[in-house]
Amino acid sequence: MVQAGFYQRRKTNPGAVAAVVLLHGAVLTALVLAKEGNYIVERLRPTRIIDVPLDKPPPETPKPPQREPRQQDRITTVRIPDPLPPPPTWTPTQPPEFPTDRALTAGSDTLKGPPIADPLPPPPPPPEVKLQPARAKANLGSYVSDADYPSDAVRREEQGATRFRLAVGPDGRVTGCTVTASSGSAALDSATCRLMKSRARFAPARDSTGNAVADAVTSTIVWRLPAG
Repeated sequence: MVQAGFYQRRKTNPGAVAAVVLLHGAVLTALVLAKEGNYIVERLRPTRIIDVPLDKPPPETPKPPQREPRQQDRITTVRIPDPLPPPPTWTPTQPPEFPTDRALTAGSDTLKGPPIADPLPPPPPPPEVKLQPARAKANLGSYVSDADYPSDAVRREEQGATRFRLAVGPDGRVTGCTVTASSGSAALDSATCRLMKSRARFAPARDSTGNAVADAVTSTIVWRLPAG
């Protein structure tokens, strides 16, 4: 029996081993006989080869199959949204009832409806803005010079003061002239009104609302001959 400790991986033919063992035995026997001087020739029987079964080597333990690493499945979490609340139910409501104390009459039919309120009174007019009335203004003395002295009055050596009243329109222009006190010279009085009507310009008068209005202005022109 071949021990497990002497097991070799190279395989040996059992028949060849038996033939070698028998051949060695025959050689040893011939040497012993020759040494003793006795020669015995003997036909050798054919060698019988006996197969001695050897223990089969233990089968190789198969290695466990290597499992390929399995890729871990990726788990995807899908969040399901919460269900929406049901839509609110709409219940039609009855319109409010109005008191039918007053009826509207149209022809022969009578229509009932809510009472009609009395119309509101009109708003009061805005308060009138009152302004201090302004008189027409002008510097009348600036409109007369020594060159305006009438030549007839100069020859007669007439002089004196002419008092007059002017009618002033809303545009500030003189519309009329009246001598209220004569200077004693018709030439001087006539020259006074002529010059005022052609030259005088007024800032128009204003009423309490600020509108331009006509006015009357009274003034005096003194006519005096130069000395010497």
